[in-house]
Amino acid sequence: MITGRMLRDAFISGANNISNQRQAVDALNVFPVPDGDTGTNMSMSASAAKRELKRVPDDATVSRVADVCASALLRGARGNSGVILSLLFRGFSRGLKNETEADAEHIVRALEKGVESAYKAVMKPTEGTILTVARVAAMRAREELHADTTTEEIWDVILEAGREALAETPELLPVLKKAGVVDAGGQGLIVVFEGMAEVFHGRPGVEPGEEKPADSDSIHPDRNAAGEYVGEITHTYCTEFLVKKTENSIDPQDLRAFLESIGDCVVVVDDDDIIKCHVHTDHPGQALEKAGANGAQLTSLKIENMREQYEAQKASIVEPESDAGFKYAAVDPSREYGFVAVAAGEGVQKLFEDLGVDNIVSGGQTMNPSTDDILSAVHATPAKTVFVLPNNKNIIMAAEQATKLADRRVVVLQTRTIPQGLSAMLAFDPDA
Repeated sequence: MITGRMLRDAFISGANNISNQRQAVDALNVFPVPDGDTGTNMSMSASAAKRELKRVPDDATVSRVADVCASALLRGARGNSGVILSLLFRGFSRGLKNETEADAEHIVRALEKGVESAYKAVMKPTEGTILTVARVAAMRAREELHADTTTEEIWDVILEAGREALAETPELLPVLKKAGVVDAGGQGLIVVFEGMAEVFHGRPGVEPGEEKPADSDSIHPDRNAAGEYVGEITHTYCTEFLVKKTENSIDPQDLRAFLESIGDCVVVVDDDDIIKCHVHTDHPGQALEKAGANGAQLTSLKIENMREQYEAQKASIVEPESDAGFKYAAVDPSREYGFVAVAAGEGVQKLFEDLGVDNIVSGGQTMNPSTDDILSAVHATPAKTVFVLPNNKNIIMAAEQATKLADRRVVVLQTRTIPQGLSAMLAFDPDA
């Protein structure tokens, strides 16, 4: 039987596993567009759920754990793959409703409901993707389920069937076969399931930052298919947002139909409080205007230029050293504190260096660094505790993500301007 504590720890392990392997999964991403962000999106989506699950007590039921996971995943979902991942685990919430513990039948039923939700939410489901991997895994689990099947055994069936389905994705989707890769979303799902298996089998689970290679041989970390593959990007902007439900907010089905008319890769899913939307379009403003009709509030907006992402993927092959330029440094036991600051311009950067900042991440209002950029700077700072100064309100969230991934203690000082960052350095007293 699976307890609430086991299910909580299993998903946290799965979230850590996809975070640890996100770059390798990114490199497989050629469908639906070769923008190389599937692993990152799935990792950030899973990390949003992990943060909430860490607050769940040990004595919680599997129903409670599944509800928390599904809600946090939906709100934190990024990209097509992240939304579909949230839908699959929404099935766990429905399949485990009112259950204290879960047996093999409960697990199979939960996965089946997740697959059903995912297929319904996607306007034009495509086989050879994460949907296929999940569907085949659920079907095989149902076929091999018997009265005496244990939860460990059924999860092994799910994993084995999922891996086999993943290996077949290039035969179902020509774009994958042409690029010589398996589906990135499907690979990401297997990575999550592998992390969960560690806990279901009584092992400690995957830890953040642990270099644990995937069991499947489908990941090739030394190859960037997303950058190598010359694919077609039909629409420019990956657009995502949440609509807060009110009596006057738009009907989810009407919104889905409108988004389908202005773009593709449409996913619309809702619960009691919000409508989660994802679309690739050339008209993000129209999508937001339609969703915000009648005074509805929009939140968690994200609009990314996929053509720029693709060009960045190509550039990463030619210039692999041009991203952050930081070299990893092990923690020096004699160094209690270190500093990382985000700043643009040689003069401002020199000011921070003069005040004792170890590493500077280039960025600011119009050039927000990624979590990975900040994490690289943190790992290049050989101190037990590293203080991070974002110096911009739009960078604080990315900096806080690094606290979960670093192999040393990280404290984000929520500085919103360069003067605040400089003042913080001036106020620092190592003897206090």
